[in-house]
This record gives sequence, structure tokens and C-alpha cells, in this order.
Amino acid sequence: MFPRPAAGALLLLLAVAAASLPAAAAPSAAQRFVIVPAESSVIYRVNEVLFNEGNRLNTAVGTTNAVRGEIVVDRANARASRIGTITVDISTFRTDSPRRDNAIRNRWLESARFPNAEFTPATITGLPAAYTDGQELRLQVTGNLKVRNVVRPNTVFQVTLKVAGNTLTATATTEVLMTDFGFDPPSILGILRADNEIRIEFRLTARPPAP
Repeated sequence: MFPRPAAGALLLLLAVAAASLPAAAAPSAAQRFVIVPAESSVIYRVNEVLFNEGNRLNTAVGTTNAVRGEIVVDRANARASRIGTITVDISTFRTDSPRRDNAIRNRWLESARFPNAEFTPATITGLPAAYTDGQELRLQVTGNLKVRNVVRPNTVFQVTLKVAGNTLTATATTEVLMTDFGFDPPSILGILRADNEIRIEFRLTARPPAP
């Protein structure tokens, strides 16, 4: 039978064994969120004059949920948070008029040829030093907006964002001109004329990807 080590020697052996074990990695505060299309939408609004209805003013509203992208939120160092490229299949926009949708898809926006619009963020203004769960942030996100393979730099979205547990929600709005992307506003003699300005709104819900 081997002699039992003294208490001091036993503590020394335990300390040496613990020191030889690999250190546990510190938990990261960064969390990745993926947009959930079924719970998100992208909306455009364009004012138009309907000549065949007594010059009635109307706002055409198009909606799609064909949006994808990722956002990384770092709670401990919020200014390290990042938004990846947001992609929208603009060929899937629907309004209350299939005739309007087909004309936009094939004649003006040509989204049948160029279905994907992309916003690639470059800078985020308004992030705090650290993020508290449930806090609502008001941000400016600036980046490149690509439509019909034409890139408009320095496009600014006004963003409201909040993370509560494993759910991120955000709205983002901006205004652009159709002519900035190489096409004229829809105009049909005797029927309608649309404004050049488009108001764009993102309503996003995102969650961590499934393991």
C-alpha cells in the first residue's frame, strides 16, 4: 500500500493539474441574426396621377417578403456590430394592380431581367458603447444601393433597431429617385404619370440561425 500524501502535497498536486488544463474560452458577446422572410417585408411607395380618373392622386404601394441578410450584434462592444448585405428579390413586388406590376417588371424597373436589389452597408452611426437588451436604437446606416446593376453610393437609411432575447426587429427607411438607377418614372399617355421619388421601407425580424 502506498502512503497517502500529506494535505499540503495533495493541494500542490491539484494546483499543478489545474494549471495544465487548457483555459476555457471567454464567451463572446457577439450574436448572429438571420432575417426571417416570412416575418419581414420590404415596401415601396410611389405617388402617381391617374389621368383617366379625373387626375386623381394615388399612392402605389408594393410589398414583398423576399428579403434576406444577416446582422451581428455585439452587446459588450456595440460599435463592433455589423450589418451584412441585404438582398431583395424586387421581381416579387406586388401592388393592388397586376397590370401595374407587369408594366414595372417588364418596361420600367425591368426587375424580370434584374431581380436582385442589394444594399451593402458601409458605416453605422449612432451605436452606443455597449448594448442593453431591449434598448431601442436610432441609427443612420450608409452604404451602396444596387438596382438594375446600377450602384448608388452613400445611400442613407434611417434605422430603428431593437434586440429582445433571441429576436431582433428593425425598420429602415430611405428615399431615392428612379432616374438615379437609369430608368424613367412610369408614364402612360392619358392614363397615369408617376413621381420620380420612391420611398422604401424595410420591416425586418431576425433570429439566430438554427444549430
